[in-house]
Formats: sequence, structure tokens, C-alpha cells
Amino acid sequence: MLASYLIGLREGLEAALVVSVLVAYLVKTGRSALLWKIWVGVGVAVAVSLAFGALLTFGPRGLTFEAQEAIGGSLSIVAVVFVTWMIFWMAGNARSLAGELRGRVDDAAGGNPLALVVIAVLAVGREGLETALIVWSTTRSVTGTGTVDGVPTWEPLLGVALGLATAVVLGFLIYRGAVTLNLTVFFTWTGAFLVLVAGGVLAYGVHDLQEARFLPGLHSLAWDVTGWYDASSVYAAVLKGVFNFSPQTTWLEATVWVLYVVPVMFLFLRAVRRRPTAAARPAAPTSTKETA
Repeated sequence: MLASYLIGLREGLEAALVVSVLVAYLVKTGRSALLWKIWVGVGVAVAVSLAFGALLTFGPRGLTFEAQEAIGGSLSIVAVVFVTWMIFWMAGNARSLAGELRGRVDDAAGGNPLALVVIAVLAVGREGLETALIVWSTTRSVTGTGTVDGVPTWEPLLGVALGLATAVVLGFLIYRGAVTLNLTVFFTWTGAFLVLVAGGVLAYGVHDLQEARFLPGLHSLAWDVTGWYDASSVYAAVLKGVFNFSPQTTWLEATVWVLYVVPVMFLFLRAVRRRPTAAARPAAPTSTKETA
């Protein structure tokens, strides 16, 4: 549930920051009458994200085991691609996000009446679709199917719901000026954590493809600790729920995990270290007031 909470918090906060920038800019420039378009776009994005999540959860039902594993493994790998792109994109664009959005609002306000709706749909919908895919992948890696008797497991769903709720509250407080959040620190820590989460999702996706017989080596194990590993313990729940640790891990899973986590973590931390230098100007430290 912790992984789902942090995913919901991070993705939700990104969306909340985008919405706060759009709303604040329209209000400050005397165009409050256009706010309804932003909220329509947000509503459409939420609806599309929920529909996508439902499709991921219930769509593969009725397929053969191999087909379900192939679809699940492929989508897990797609989720890792999205997570990786999102981590590096936010690391490099957090400072310039507000300026880009304001430029888009200015262009859209005097043009097509639906342009502002589209901006909100694309900005919020991207985060929503990523959240649905990532949470589905992490949930599936814990339960094997993402459901129990056809019903989605409640712990990851509760985690992401709490994360999104926290993000909405923070977004409102940021808009009202009550909270100044150091986005650099926030996105650095959550980014590093998500690299580890994505590594586990990738390894599980590879395992799915091995079970679907798309990849070899299903019975070639790098380690098997089931002799002392208590799957019902608290530590097992944390390791499985957060990092997707498997007591029986194939050599291919372990290799893929290392080949992903080590270089991605190195590149991410290097980008974080270089960011203050690249952005070193006589400006105040990064905060949401600058972003909004």
C-alpha cells in the first residue's frame, strides 16, 4: 500500500500543480469566466483514467493463462517505461513548467473555445493514465492478477486514493499560498524510490513473460529462499508490496533488475546533482510558489 500511496501522491501532486498553475493564471489575468473549461477538462481526464483502470483490471478476464501473463508482462514493461520517462521529465522540467503552461493558456484563450479543455485533459489525463497503469502493474505483481474473485484488491486502491487525496489537499493549499513545498527535494526522493519500484515491476513483468513462454529461463533460479522466507510476515509484505521481491527469482529477473536499477539510478542522481548548477541563477530556491 505504501508504494501505491507514494505513486498516487507523486502523480496526483504533479496534476494538482498543473491545475493550480492554470487556475491561478486565469484568475490573476482576469479570465475567471474561463475556469469552467479547466474543470471540464479535469473531469474528462479523471473519467478516462478510471475507464482505463477498469479496462486493465477486467479486460483480460476470460483469456487463457498464457495470454493473461503475456498481456500483464507487456503492460508492466510499458508501465516501467512511463515511470522512467516521468521521473526524468519532471526532474528536468519542474522549473519551466509554469511558464510553458502560461504560454499555452494565452494561446488557447483567444483561439478555439475547446482549447483550454484540451490543455486540461492532456495535462491531467497523462498523469491519470500513468497512475492507472503503474498501480495496476504493482497491484498485479502482489496478487498475481490484481483481483480477488474478480474484485480489485482494496489495499493498493486505498493507497492510491489516499495519495491522490493528499495531493488534492496539498494542491489547494499551494494555490492558496498556505504551503511552500520544496519540489526539488520532493521529486528527488520520490524519484529515487520509484526507480526501485519500477525495477521490481520490470522484473515481475519479465517473470510474466517467462510464464507465458515468451522468454526462457522460468526454472533457472538465481536464488530460492522459501526455506526461511515467511510469506505471511510483515517484512515479506513490505518487500513484496513495495519492491516486488520474490523468494524465487530467476536469473533473467535478477539480471534485468540490476541492468535497469543501477544505470537508471546513477543517471537520475547525476541529473539531480547537475540540476542546481544548470539552474544556478540569483533566484529563490525552488518552491511551488515559483511553479504556480
